[in-house]
Amino acid sequence: MESGQESDHEPSPHYREAGKALESDQEQHLSPATPTSSQGWGPRPPGPEVEFGGSSLCLLTLLLPPLGRAAPISPAELISQAYSLALYMQKNTSTLLQTYLLHQGSPFSDPGFSAPELQLSSLPPAAVSFKIWHALEDGERLGRAQGAFLALTQHLQLVGDDQMDLNPGSPILLAQLGDARLRAQGLLGNMAAIMTALGLPIPPEEDTLGLVPFGASAFERKCRGYIVTREYGHWTDRAVRDLALLKAKYPV
Repeated sequence: MESGQESDHEPSPHYREAGKALESDQEQHLSPATPTSSQGWGPRPPGPEVEFGGSSLCLLTLLLPPLGRAAPISPAELISQAYSLALYMQKNTSTLLQTYLLHQGSPFSDPGFSAPELQLSSLPPAAVSFKIWHALEDGERLGRAQGAFLALTQHLQLVGDDQMDLNPGSPILLAQLGDARLRAQGLLGNMAAIMTALGLPIPPEEDTLGLVPFGASAFERKCRGYIVTREYGHWTDRAVRDLALLKAKYPV
């Protein structure tokens, strides 16, 4: 080969410049610009950089299976769940009442104590005539039960606070009051879920207690707690019957 000729393996200056320009363009395209420290970001940490193009992301999205959506729970299933909870609560209501009375002293702890005439204006009574109860529409039936258990959760909190003051050394009583309140809240949530599934309006939450006389005597607070624990049992009994009626109307 003559010395004046360029080697077959040696690219000309023109091609060398074109190759450098192409490499520079590829580097700018493949590596996104790293913001400078003046923009608030630090230098990019060392390591390989990966960038997905828009077309690659679209293809990846098409290949991934769609996320499965859980099927909505039917009203019948919600009613069955609430019914099971109400039955469980019903097994413990008499124990709660007896434990409460036992810790209040006479006359509450006297054998056979009962004072059905004692009521609270802030707590709706569960007693109702069978004719009126049976004729209730679904929305009214559930709405009354939900309103009652909303009031019970608030009253059970008050009774628990009273007993922490009156009987601080009775952990069993305090634990049973706390459990009753949590279960009432659970049933309250189940009632709301059933009403939503049936397309019924949910009553707004209200402050059922209102103004509480903080200067109430120990005897008055004991009476209040007796009424609340008694009505908790009565409303649980009524909820079992309410839900049994709905369960028959909406079979699983």
